[in-house]
Amino acid sequence: MFIKHVGRQGDRKVAVLFREVPGEDHMCLVVYPDIMPTHMHDALIKAIETPEAQQAEQLADAVHSKLFPDGRPMLAALHAEGMIKKVQTEQIVVTPTPTSSVKLSELNSILREMKNGQQAISKLAELDRNSGMTGKVRPKDSFGRELKELSAPPAARSNLMGSNQALDDSALAANFRSQAAKMEAEAKGLLAESARLAKEAAALEGVPAETTTAPKRGRPAKAKVADATQG
Repeated sequence: MFIKHVGRQGDRKVAVLFREVPGEDHMCLVVYPDIMPTHMHDALIKAIETPEAQQAEQLADAVHSKLFPDGRPMLAALHAEGMIKKVQTEQIVVTPTPTSSVKLSELNSILREMKNGQQAISKLAELDRNSGMTGKVRPKDSFGRELKELSAPPAARSNLMGSNQALDDSALAANFRSQAAKMEAEAKGLLAESARLAKEAAALEGVPAETTTAPKRGRPAKAKVADATQG
């Protein structure tokens, strides 16, 4: 039979009263049933096996109202007898299911994450329930404003939507201009690099990159013809 709130510290059986000590998450409070007097041992084990204890998050929540055969409240008696010990959760091995065992430190971490996750789920559900016009949270537009304009006439809502659309188009246009300027600057840089590479390639091949002299036409040619005639 699977029983919650029990485990082992080495070869010693323990009952975990508190899985965590407030302010000291790495510590827990336990008792050692096997070293108790028989009447206390049997009463404590019987209390642990009750549905109340098995459904309790902490064993101490269930046994504080239980009594030992001598009439003393269990939790108070265990404390008075000095039987409650504070130990590291890393040292305690528990069996969260009948077929598995885990260190109490790891179990606490898992349970903590599950609890936080459930709180988050509950919070989201509450926000969802209150998201209507009659709830605590009023719906908002894309600018974070409450949509009080929804109660305005259709023409007014149309004007509001047109204003928002104009703002969106203006932002898009500015973005496009910025991208165009960037592309233009990159293109100029590529053209300059292309011209430099072409010049270097021509130099390697022994071909002048530019023609520095060109054949002249006009008067010098005529003068040369005249000289030939005179000769």
